[in-house]
Amino acid sequence: MLALEAQYGRAAVVGALRAEADAIRAGTAGARGPDELAGAIEQGARARLAADAAPSLRRVINATGVVIHTNLGRAPLARAAADRAAALARGYTNLEYDIDRGGRGRRDAHAERLLCRLTGAGAAVVVNNNAAATLLVLAALAAGREVIISRGELVEIGGGFRVPDVMAQSGAVLREVGTTNRTRAADYAAAIGDRTALILRVHPSNFRIEGFTERPQLAELVALGRRFEIPVAEDLGSGYLPLDGLEPAVLRDEPAVPGSLASGADVVMFSGDKLLGGPQAGIIAGTVAALSRIRAHPLMRALRVDKLTYAALEATLEEYAAGRARSTVPVLIMLALTAEEIGRRADALTSRLSLHGLRADVADGQSTIGGGSAPGSALPTRLVTIAHPTLSAAAFDARLRQADPPIVARIEHDRVVLDLRTVDPADDGTLADAIERLV
Repeated sequence: MLALEAQYGRAAVVGALRAEADAIRAGTAGARGPDELAGAIEQGARARLAADAAPSLRRVINATGVVIHTNLGRAPLARAAADRAAALARGYTNLEYDIDRGGRGRRDAHAERLLCRLTGAGAAVVVNNNAAATLLVLAALAAGREVIISRGELVEIGGGFRVPDVMAQSGAVLREVGTTNRTRAADYAAAIGDRTALILRVHPSNFRIEGFTERPQLAELVALGRRFEIPVAEDLGSGYLPLDGLEPAVLRDEPAVPGSLASGADVVMFSGDKLLGGPQAGIIAGTVAALSRIRAHPLMRALRVDKLTYAALEATLEEYAAGRARSTVPVLIMLALTAEEIGRRADALTSRLSLHGLRADVADGQSTIGGGSAPGSALPTRLVTIAHPTLSAAAFDARLRQADPPIVARIEHDRVVLDLRTVDPADDGTLADAIERLV
Protein backbone atom coordinates (compact mmCIF):
# COMPACT_ATOMS: atom_id res chain seq x y z
CA MET A 1 0.00 0.00 0.00
CA LEU A 2 2.89 2.36 0.62
CA ALA A 3 3.83 2.12 -3.05
CA LEU A 4 0.24 2.98 -4.04
CA GLU A 5 0.21 5.95 -1.68
CA ALA A 6 3.46 7.24 -3.16
CA GLN A 7 2.06 6.95 -6.67
CA TYR A 8 -1.53 8.13 -6.20
CA GLY A 9 -1.70 9.84 -2.79
CA ARG A 10 -3.21 8.61 0.48
CA ALA A 11 -6.66 10.11 -0.03
CA ALA A 12 -7.05 8.49 -3.45
CA VAL A 13 -5.92 5.07 -2.14
CA VAL A 14 -8.32 5.17 0.83
CA GLY A 15 -11.18 6.19 -1.46
CA ALA A 16 -10.45 3.37 -3.91
CA LEU A 17 -10.24 0.76 -1.13
CA ARG A 18 -13.56 1.88 0.32
CA ALA A 19 -15.23 1.92 -3.10
CA GLU A 20 -13.98 -1.58 -3.87
CA ALA A 21 -15.05 -2.90 -0.45
CA ASP A 22 -18.52 -1.44 -0.96
CA ALA A 23 -18.73 -3.02 -4.39
CA ILE A 24 -17.81 -6.44 -2.98
CA ARG A 25 -20.36 -6.11 -0.18
CA ALA A 26 -23.04 -5.20 -2.70
CA GLY A 27 -22.14 -8.26 -4.76
CA THR A 28 -21.69 -11.86 -3.74
CA ALA A 29 -18.63 -12.30 -1.56
CA GLY A 30 -19.11 -16.05 -1.51
CA ALA A 31 -17.15 -18.22 0.87
CA ARG A 32 -13.86 -16.39 0.48
CA GLY A 33 -11.73 -16.03 3.58
CA PRO A 34 -10.42 -12.75 5.00
CA ASP A 35 -7.09 -12.97 3.18
CA GLU A 36 -8.76 -13.70 -0.14
CA LEU A 37 -11.21 -10.84 0.35
CA ALA A 38 -8.41 -8.46 1.27
CA GLY A 39 -6.53 -9.50 -1.85
CA ALA A 40 -9.60 -8.96 -4.01
CA ILE A 41 -10.15 -5.51 -2.49
CA GLU A 42 -6.53 -4.53 -3.08
CA GLN A 43 -6.54 -5.81 -6.65
CA GLY A 44 -9.79 -3.99 -7.42
CA ALA A 45 -8.49 -0.81 -5.81
CA ARG A 46 -5.36 -0.95 -7.95
CA ALA A 47 -7.50 -1.20 -11.08
CA ARG A 48 -9.67 1.73 -9.95
CA LEU A 49 -6.66 3.89 -9.21
CA ALA A 50 -5.03 3.11 -12.54
CA ALA A 51 -8.26 3.87 -14.41
CA ASP A 52 -8.86 7.14 -12.54
CA ALA A 53 -5.27 8.30 -13.02
CA ALA A 54 -5.04 7.41 -16.72
CA PRO A 55 -4.61 10.50 -18.91
CA SER A 56 -7.51 11.29 -21.19
CA LEU A 57 -5.15 12.44 -23.97
CA ARG A 58 -3.15 9.49 -25.26
CA ARG A 59 -0.92 8.56 -28.16
CA VAL A 60 -2.68 6.47 -30.80
CA ILE A 61 -1.52 4.76 -33.98
CA ASN A 62 -3.31 6.25 -36.97
CA ALA A 63 -3.78 3.44 -39.47
CA THR A 64 -6.70 5.08 -41.28
CA GLY A 65 -4.73 6.52 -44.19
CA VAL A 66 -6.11 10.00 -43.46
CA VAL A 67 -2.96 12.10 -43.26
CA ILE A 68 -4.37 15.20 -41.56
CA HIS A 69 -6.92 13.49 -39.30
CA THR A 70 -8.80 16.16 -37.33
CA ASN A 71 -10.10 13.68 -34.76
CA LEU A 72 -6.58 12.35 -34.15
CA GLY A 73 -4.88 15.73 -33.66
CA ARG A 74 -4.18 16.68 -37.28
CA ALA A 75 -0.48 17.06 -38.13
CA PRO A 76 2.10 15.14 -36.07
CA LEU A 77 5.04 17.39 -35.32
CA ALA A 78 8.51 17.11 -36.77
CA ARG A 79 11.06 15.86 -34.26
CA ALA A 80 12.74 19.27 -34.24
CA ALA A 81 9.44 20.94 -33.33
CA ALA A 82 8.63 18.45 -30.56
CA ASP A 83 12.15 18.75 -29.16
CA ARG A 84 12.03 22.56 -29.19
CA ALA A 85 8.68 22.64 -27.37
CA ALA A 86 9.90 20.12 -24.78
CA ALA A 87 13.11 22.04 -24.17
CA LEU A 88 11.36 25.38 -23.65
CA ALA A 89 8.57 23.85 -21.55
CA ARG A 90 11.04 22.94 -18.81
CA GLY A 91 12.05 26.49 -17.96
CA TYR A 92 11.44 30.19 -18.42
CA THR A 93 11.52 31.87 -21.84
CA ASN A 94 11.64 35.37 -23.30
CA LEU A 95 7.98 35.07 -24.35
CA GLU A 96 7.28 38.74 -23.56
CA TYR A 97 10.75 39.94 -22.63
CA ASP A 98 13.16 41.93 -24.77
CA ILE A 99 16.59 40.54 -23.90
CA ASP A 100 18.48 43.37 -25.62
CA ARG A 101 16.60 46.17 -23.85
CA GLY A 102 16.10 44.31 -20.60
CA GLY A 103 12.39 45.10 -20.43
CA ARG A 104 8.95 44.03 -21.53
CA GLY A 105 8.81 42.69 -25.09
CA ARG A 106 6.15 41.72 -27.62
CA ARG A 107 4.73 38.24 -27.67
CA ASP A 108 3.41 38.65 -31.21
CA ALA A 109 6.92 39.17 -32.60
CA HIS A 110 7.81 35.48 -32.32
CA ALA A 111 7.80 33.53 -35.60
CA GLU A 112 7.13 36.73 -37.58
CA ARG A 113 10.56 36.93 -39.17
CA LEU A 114 10.36 33.36 -40.51
CA LEU A 115 6.76 33.74 -41.66
CA CYS A 116 7.61 36.88 -43.62
CA ARG A 117 10.66 35.23 -45.15
CA LEU A 118 8.74 32.14 -46.27
CA THR A 119 5.57 33.86 -47.49
CA GLY A 120 6.74 37.24 -48.74
CA ALA A 121 4.45 39.06 -46.28
CA GLY A 122 5.36 42.40 -44.77
CA ALA A 123 4.14 41.35 -41.33
CA ALA A 124 2.53 38.38 -39.58
CA VAL A 125 0.90 37.37 -36.28
CA VAL A 126 -0.14 34.04 -34.78
CA VAL A 127 -3.38 33.18 -32.96
CA ASN A 128 -4.79 29.88 -31.70
CA ASN A 129 -6.45 28.55 -34.88
CA ASN A 130 -7.61 29.62 -38.32
CA ALA A 131 -11.19 30.28 -37.27
CA ALA A 132 -9.78 32.70 -34.69
CA ALA A 133 -7.61 34.27 -37.37
CA THR A 134 -10.64 34.91 -39.56
CA LEU A 135 -12.62 36.27 -36.61
CA LEU A 136 -9.82 38.65 -35.67
CA VAL A 137 -9.26 39.91 -39.23
CA LEU A 138 -12.97 40.66 -39.68
CA ALA A 139 -13.28 42.31 -36.27
CA ALA A 140 -10.20 44.48 -36.85
CA LEU A 141 -10.85 45.47 -40.45
CA ALA A 142 -14.63 45.39 -40.88
CA ALA A 143 -16.59 45.57 -37.59
CA GLY A 144 -19.89 47.37 -38.16
CA ARG A 145 -19.36 47.49 -41.91
CA GLU A 146 -19.92 45.18 -44.87
CA VAL A 147 -17.77 42.30 -46.05
CA ILE A 148 -18.41 41.08 -49.59
CA ILE A 149 -18.20 37.32 -50.10
CA SER A 150 -19.38 34.88 -52.77
CA ARG A 151 -22.34 32.64 -51.91
CA GLY A 152 -20.28 29.71 -53.14
CA GLU A 153 -17.71 30.33 -50.39
CA LEU A 154 -20.03 30.35 -47.36
CA VAL A 155 -18.56 27.09 -46.15
CA GLU A 156 -19.06 25.05 -43.01
CA ILE A 157 -15.87 23.76 -41.43
CA GLY A 158 -15.36 20.93 -38.94
CA GLY A 159 -17.49 20.76 -35.82
CA GLY A 160 -20.42 22.58 -37.45
CA PHE A 161 -18.75 26.00 -37.48
CA ARG A 162 -19.94 28.14 -40.38
CA VAL A 163 -18.23 31.12 -41.98
CA PRO A 164 -21.40 33.30 -41.72
CA ASP A 165 -21.57 32.60 -37.98
CA VAL A 166 -17.91 33.52 -37.50
CA MET A 167 -18.50 36.72 -39.45
CA ALA A 168 -21.52 37.60 -37.33
CA GLN A 169 -19.49 37.24 -34.13
CA SER A 170 -16.89 39.64 -35.50
CA GLY A 171 -19.45 42.42 -35.85
CA ALA A 172 -19.01 42.55 -39.62
CA VAL A 173 -22.07 42.58 -41.90
CA LEU A 174 -22.24 39.82 -44.51
CA ARG A 175 -22.93 40.91 -48.09
CA GLU A 176 -23.45 37.87 -50.32
CA VAL A 177 -22.88 38.11 -54.08
CA GLY A 178 -23.21 35.75 -57.02
CA THR A 179 -24.71 32.29 -56.89
CA THR A 180 -23.62 28.99 -55.39
CA ASN A 181 -21.79 27.87 -58.53
CA ARG A 182 -21.04 31.10 -60.43
CA THR A 183 -19.70 34.41 -59.15
CA ARG A 184 -17.97 37.03 -61.27
CA ALA A 185 -15.80 40.03 -60.45
CA ALA A 186 -18.69 42.19 -61.67
CA ASP A 187 -20.86 40.79 -58.85
CA TYR A 188 -18.36 42.06 -56.30
CA ALA A 189 -18.13 45.43 -58.04
CA ALA A 190 -21.89 45.88 -58.05
CA ALA A 191 -22.05 45.29 -54.28
CA ILE A 192 -19.42 47.89 -53.34
CA GLY A 193 -20.83 50.89 -51.50
CA ASP A 194 -20.07 53.40 -48.76
CA ARG A 195 -20.32 50.69 -46.08
CA THR A 196 -17.97 48.24 -47.77
CA ALA A 197 -14.93 47.52 -45.60
CA LEU A 198 -13.47 44.33 -47.04
CA ILE A 199 -13.60 41.82 -49.88
CA LEU A 200 -13.25 38.29 -48.49
CA ARG A 201 -12.31 35.25 -50.52
CA VAL A 202 -12.57 31.81 -48.86
CA HIS A 203 -10.91 28.70 -50.20
CA PRO A 204 -13.55 25.92 -50.25
CA SER A 205 -11.12 23.53 -48.61
CA ASN A 206 -13.45 20.68 -47.70
CA PHE A 207 -15.63 20.40 -50.81
CA ARG A 208 -15.49 20.89 -54.54
CA ILE A 209 -18.01 22.33 -57.00
CA GLU A 210 -17.67 20.96 -60.53
CA GLY A 211 -19.46 21.52 -63.80
CA PHE A 212 -21.06 24.87 -64.68
CA THR A 213 -18.90 27.02 -62.40
CA GLU A 214 -17.12 30.36 -62.43
CA ARG A 215 -14.97 32.12 -59.87
CA PRO A 216 -12.83 35.24 -60.32
CA GLN A 217 -9.09 34.98 -59.86
CA LEU A 218 -7.66 36.57 -56.74
CA ALA A 219 -5.79 39.08 -58.92
CA GLU A 220 -9.14 40.31 -60.31
CA LEU A 221 -10.46 40.95 -56.81
CA VAL A 222 -7.23 42.68 -55.84
CA ALA A 223 -7.50 44.99 -58.87
CA LEU A 224 -11.09 45.74 -57.90
CA GLY A 225 -10.09 46.42 -54.31
CA ARG A 226 -7.30 48.78 -55.39
CA ARG A 227 -9.70 50.64 -57.67
CA PHE A 228 -12.07 51.34 -54.77
CA GLU A 229 -9.44 51.40 -52.01
CA ILE A 230 -10.89 48.33 -50.30
CA PRO A 231 -8.58 45.70 -48.77
CA VAL A 232 -8.82 42.07 -49.89
CA ALA A 233 -8.46 39.16 -47.47
CA GLU A 234 -8.18 35.47 -48.35
CA ASP A 235 -8.89 32.59 -45.99
CA LEU A 236 -6.63 29.87 -47.38
CA GLY A 237 -7.42 27.26 -44.75
CA SER A 238 -4.65 24.69 -45.16
CA GLY A 239 -1.51 26.81 -45.23
CA TYR A 240 0.36 25.30 -48.15
CA LEU A 241 4.00 26.40 -48.58
CA PRO A 242 5.46 25.03 -51.84
CA LEU A 243 8.93 23.51 -51.80
CA ASP A 244 11.28 24.26 -54.68
CA GLY A 245 8.69 23.48 -57.32
CA LEU A 246 8.79 19.74 -56.57
CA GLU A 247 5.22 19.40 -55.37
CA PRO A 248 3.00 16.30 -55.05
CA ALA A 249 0.52 16.13 -57.92
CA VAL A 250 -2.32 15.85 -55.40
CA LEU A 251 -1.59 19.44 -54.28
CA ARG A 252 -1.52 20.92 -57.79
CA ASP A 253 -4.79 22.84 -57.26
CA GLU A 254 -4.12 23.84 -53.66
CA PRO A 255 -3.52 27.60 -53.32
CA ALA A 256 -0.10 28.50 -51.95
CA VAL A 257 0.35 31.21 -49.33
CA PRO A 258 3.18 33.03 -51.15
CA GLY A 259 1.14 33.00 -54.37
CA SER A 260 -1.83 34.71 -52.75
CA LEU A 261 0.35 37.40 -51.23
CA ALA A 262 2.20 37.88 -54.53
CA SER A 263 -1.18 38.38 -56.21
CA GLY A 264 -1.74 41.37 -53.95
CA ALA A 265 -3.94 40.11 -51.10
CA ASP A 266 -3.69 42.50 -48.17
CA VAL A 267 -4.22 39.70 -45.65
CA VAL A 268 -4.19 35.91 -45.80
CA MET A 269 -5.20 33.50 -43.02
CA PHE A 270 -4.18 29.85 -42.77
CA SER A 271 -3.72 26.95 -40.36
CA GLY A 272 -0.47 25.85 -38.77
CA ASP A 273 -1.45 22.21 -38.26
CA LYS A 274 -2.60 21.19 -41.72
CA LEU A 275 -0.38 21.16 -44.80
CA LEU A 276 2.21 23.27 -43.01
CA GLY A 277 2.70 20.33 -40.64
CA GLY A 278 3.13 22.35 -37.44
CA PRO A 279 1.16 22.91 -34.23
CA GLN A 280 -2.44 24.12 -34.03
CA ALA A 281 -2.33 27.82 -34.86
CA GLY A 282 -4.00 30.43 -37.01
CA ILE A 283 -1.51 32.49 -38.98
CA ILE A 284 -2.31 35.96 -40.34
CA ALA A 285 0.14 37.38 -42.86
CA GLY A 286 -0.06 40.47 -45.04
CA THR A 287 0.79 44.13 -45.33
CA VAL A 288 2.28 46.11 -42.46
CA ALA A 289 -0.69 48.50 -42.52
CA ALA A 290 -3.31 45.75 -42.23
CA LEU A 291 -1.38 43.83 -39.58
CA SER A 292 -0.92 46.98 -37.48
CA ARG A 293 -4.69 47.29 -37.16
CA ILE A 294 -5.04 43.58 -36.40
CA ARG A 295 -2.35 43.67 -33.71
CA ALA A 296 -4.04 46.60 -31.97
CA HIS A 297 -7.45 44.92 -31.69
CA PRO A 298 -8.49 43.76 -28.17
CA LEU A 299 -9.25 40.23 -29.45
CA MET A 300 -5.56 39.78 -30.16
CA ARG A 301 -4.91 39.18 -26.48
CA ALA A 302 -7.86 36.81 -26.13
CA LEU A 303 -6.74 34.69 -29.09
CA ARG A 304 -2.97 34.70 -28.55
CA VAL A 305 -0.91 31.51 -28.32
CA ASP A 306 1.48 30.26 -25.65
CA LYS A 307 5.22 29.61 -25.61
CA LEU A 308 4.88 25.95 -26.63
CA THR A 309 2.95 26.82 -29.79
CA TYR A 310 5.51 29.45 -30.75
CA ALA A 311 8.34 27.01 -30.06
CA ALA A 312 6.87 24.25 -32.24
CA LEU A 313 5.83 26.67 -34.99
CA GLU A 314 9.23 28.35 -35.22
CA ALA A 315 11.02 25.01 -35.30
CA THR A 316 8.70 23.80 -38.09
CA LEU A 317 9.27 26.99 -40.10
CA GLU A 318 13.02 26.58 -39.66
CA GLU A 319 12.78 23.20 -41.38
CA TYR A 320 11.19 24.93 -44.38
CA ALA A 321 13.72 27.76 -44.36
CA ALA A 322 16.62 25.29 -44.30
CA GLY A 323 15.14 23.21 -47.14
CA ARG A 324 14.74 20.12 -44.93
CA ALA A 325 10.96 20.05 -44.57
CA ARG A 326 10.36 17.42 -47.24
CA SER A 327 12.39 14.89 -45.26
CA THR A 328 11.60 16.02 -41.69
CA VAL A 329 7.96 17.21 -41.54
CA PRO A 330 5.76 14.10 -41.13
CA VAL A 331 2.83 15.39 -43.22
CA LEU A 332 5.11 16.04 -46.20
CA ILE A 333 6.85 12.70 -45.75
CA MET A 334 3.53 10.82 -45.73
CA LEU A 335 2.24 12.67 -48.80
CA ALA A 336 5.37 11.75 -50.73
CA LEU A 337 5.25 8.00 -49.98
CA THR A 338 4.64 5.80 -53.02
CA ALA A 339 2.35 2.78 -53.08
CA GLU A 340 5.42 0.61 -53.66
CA GLU A 341 7.14 1.88 -50.51
CA ILE A 342 4.00 1.31 -48.45
CA GLY A 343 3.50 -2.08 -50.09
CA ARG A 344 6.84 -3.41 -48.87
CA ARG A 345 5.93 -2.58 -45.28
CA ALA A 346 2.43 -4.00 -45.77
CA ASP A 347 3.88 -7.30 -47.05
CA ALA A 348 6.10 -7.60 -43.97
CA LEU A 349 3.20 -6.89 -41.59
CA THR A 350 0.90 -9.35 -43.40
CA SER A 351 3.47 -12.14 -43.19
CA ARG A 352 3.85 -11.61 -39.45
CA LEU A 353 0.11 -11.43 -38.69
CA SER A 354 -0.67 -14.53 -40.77
CA LEU A 355 1.36 -16.57 -38.28
CA HIS A 356 -1.19 -15.81 -35.56
CA GLY A 357 -4.38 -17.16 -37.11
CA LEU A 358 -5.46 -13.94 -38.81
CA ARG A 359 -6.38 -13.86 -42.48
CA ALA A 360 -4.25 -10.95 -43.61
CA ASP A 361 -3.81 -9.82 -47.22
CA VAL A 362 -2.44 -6.84 -49.11
CA ALA A 363 -4.69 -4.94 -51.52
CA ASP A 364 -4.64 -1.77 -53.58
CA GLY A 365 -6.40 1.22 -52.03
CA GLN A 366 -6.42 4.95 -51.55
CA SER A 367 -5.30 7.31 -48.81
CA THR A 368 -6.60 10.85 -48.44
CA ILE A 369 -5.14 14.11 -47.17
CA GLY A 370 -8.07 15.06 -44.92
CA GLY A 371 -8.32 18.00 -42.55
CA GLY A 372 -10.23 20.06 -45.09
CA SER A 373 -7.21 20.07 -47.42
CA ALA A 374 -7.22 19.27 -51.15
CA PRO A 375 -10.84 18.05 -51.34
CA GLY A 376 -11.31 14.90 -53.36
CA SER A 377 -7.65 13.99 -53.08
CA ALA A 378 -6.75 10.33 -53.55
CA LEU A 379 -3.28 8.89 -52.99
CA PRO A 380 -2.61 5.36 -54.28
CA THR A 381 -1.61 3.06 -51.44
CA ARG A 382 -1.35 -0.60 -50.42
CA LEU A 383 -3.67 -1.73 -47.64
CA VAL A 384 -3.40 -4.52 -45.09
CA THR A 385 -6.82 -6.18 -44.84
CA ILE A 386 -7.49 -8.40 -41.83
CA ALA A 387 -10.23 -10.89 -41.03
CA HIS A 388 -10.37 -12.39 -37.52
CA PRO A 389 -11.31 -16.10 -37.38
CA THR A 390 -14.09 -15.58 -34.81
CA LEU A 391 -14.78 -11.84 -34.44
CA SER A 392 -16.73 -9.62 -36.80
CA ALA A 393 -14.89 -6.68 -38.39
CA ALA A 394 -16.63 -4.26 -36.04
CA ALA A 395 -15.73 -6.31 -32.96
CA PHE A 396 -12.11 -6.71 -34.04
CA ASP A 397 -11.89 -2.99 -34.84
CA ALA A 398 -13.19 -2.23 -31.33
CA ARG A 399 -10.57 -4.56 -29.86
CA LEU A 400 -7.81 -2.75 -31.79
CA ARG A 401 -8.90 0.49 -30.14
CA GLN A 402 -8.31 -1.15 -26.74
CA ALA A 403 -4.71 -2.01 -27.60
CA ASP A 404 -1.77 -0.21 -26.03
CA PRO A 405 -1.33 2.12 -27.82
CA PRO A 406 -4.84 2.21 -29.33
CA ILE A 407 -4.91 1.40 -33.06
CA VAL A 408 -7.40 3.39 -35.13
CA ALA A 409 -8.19 1.60 -38.40
CA ARG A 410 -11.12 1.57 -40.83
CA ILE A 411 -13.53 -1.08 -42.12
CA GLU A 412 -14.07 -1.90 -45.78
CA HIS A 413 -16.04 -4.82 -47.21
CA ASP A 414 -16.44 -6.35 -43.74
CA ARG A 415 -12.70 -6.46 -43.12
CA VAL A 416 -10.49 -4.32 -40.92
CA VAL A 417 -8.16 -2.24 -43.06
CA LEU A 418 -4.78 -0.76 -42.06
CA ASP A 419 -3.14 1.90 -44.22
CA LEU A 420 0.52 2.23 -43.27
CA ARG A 421 0.90 5.59 -45.02
CA THR A 422 -0.11 7.25 -41.75
CA VAL A 423 1.87 4.92 -39.49
CA ASP A 424 5.41 5.99 -38.63
CA PRO A 425 7.71 3.22 -39.93
CA ALA A 426 9.25 3.17 -36.44
CA ASP A 427 5.82 2.04 -35.17
CA ASP A 428 5.44 -0.92 -37.55
CA GLY A 429 6.81 -3.27 -34.90
CA THR A 430 4.69 -1.69 -32.17
CA LEU A 431 1.62 -2.12 -34.37
CA ALA A 432 2.37 -5.78 -35.01
CA ASP A 433 3.12 -6.45 -31.34
CA ALA A 434 -0.16 -4.86 -30.24
CA ILE A 435 -2.20 -6.92 -32.70
CA GLU A 436 -0.40 -10.12 -31.72
CA ARG A 437 -1.22 -9.51 -28.06
CA LEU A 438 -4.89 -9.20 -28.96
CA VAL A 439 -5.04 -12.58 -30.73
